[in-house]
Amino acid sequence: MAKCEKNLRKIEEEQHSFINSLPLNSHIKVRLNNQDIICKIIEIRPDPFYKKEETPSESSYEYYIHYLGFDRRYDHWIKYKDIIETKVPNEEIKKLEISQKNSEEEFHNDENDGWNEKQILEHEEATKVRTIEEIVFGENRCRTWYFSPFPEKNHGIKTLYFCEFCLYFFTYQDELIRHMETNCPNKYPPGNEIYRDDGKISMFEVDGKSQHIYCEHLSYLSKLFLDHKTLENDVRPFLFYILTEYDKFGYHFVGYFSKAKNSENNLSCILILPFHQRKGYGKFLIDFSYLLSKQEQKYGTPERPLSDLGFSTYFDYWTQKICETLRKWEGNSISINQIAEKTQIKPDDIEYVMLELHLLIKNKKDNGDESDIIISDKKILEELEKRTGKRGYPLHPEKLIWTPYKED
Repeated sequence: MAKCEKNLRKIEEEQHSFINSLPLNSHIKVRLNNQDIICKIIEIRPDPFYKKEETPSESSYEYYIHYLGFDRRYDHWIKYKDIIETKVPNEEIKKLEISQKNSEEEFHNDENDGWNEKQILEHEEATKVRTIEEIVFGENRCRTWYFSPFPEKNHGIKTLYFCEFCLYFFTYQDELIRHMETNCPNKYPPGNEIYRDDGKISMFEVDGKSQHIYCEHLSYLSKLFLDHKTLENDVRPFLFYILTEYDKFGYHFVGYFSKAKNSENNLSCILILPFHQRKGYGKFLIDFSYLLSKQEQKYGTPERPLSDLGFSTYFDYWTQKICETLRKWEGNSISINQIAEKTQIKPDDIEYVMLELHLLIKNKKDNGDESDIIISDKKILEELEKRTGKRGYPLHPEKLIWTPYKED
């Protein structure tokens, strides 16, 4: 029997022990931002304040819920008192599903691209409940978004404490304090510094083969905030490019991207920790990956599938670079390949974005030939750039000190 089917049977068996609870997989309504939202119950556990000598009821349990139409990062445990309605008519559920289908994003990105239905079900079942509720990272504390396959001894705890320099993690704050005072060997990532600006950021290249413990811990950390990746943690085939903010105390981890060695893709996975987002760092890391592609004298493209946030950041980045190139172009005409030479973006990605933005029109002639018409009206280009938000943190190519990786 498939692993997914075994897990489902186990859950059904466990459900029988939750006497008088709301049914697993049933729909309820919960208040969110002053709106009543339809949710699905995907896990149940006893309320820690429930007195065992009392007869159990619906209020004796806590319920792990998923808001229909929302990303899984919003899933969380609630108490029975937080529920507005315990039964939702099927008509309302079907109406919501139709509404969601009609209001899909204009630019489609399938996070499960390449996965069959069985793989998707197994992934969702194995990762449906977060193992860690929150992390403390340096001076920051934040709620986690997704399941991460930490060692089993770390499962089910509320807070995990991370060293922001070596990425070791602890279940108690006192352990972290002792580690910081006596055991942490470095105040920077265990790799080669390849970029530093004059302000506050620095980039390190770390080899997953020679620094596998650091990179495995990074993988655990990143999966708390990334949902679409598989659960394997073999970091040896990858290089990790670590973004840090530096001060007199050391080089503080901010985010990273990974890249498979000798791959045609210039980026495999990308993450900026939630408390460092909205600083332009995501676009900076993407820009940095294309700078490396330029050094390698090839076009770059990210590994698919992308997460929802990753896709959104990439689309905005591509839009900015394409529009900027068209605005500054002084010739009479320009081709997709010429844009690629200016940006290092793979021509297929450029064509996709320009078609979505209606900057590229496929013109069929009477003789059956096809020609491309590129729209380069500056007002249109400027308006499209405004929609993408602020530009990334500034990148200074002259400050890169790096040679492309070669297998020994």
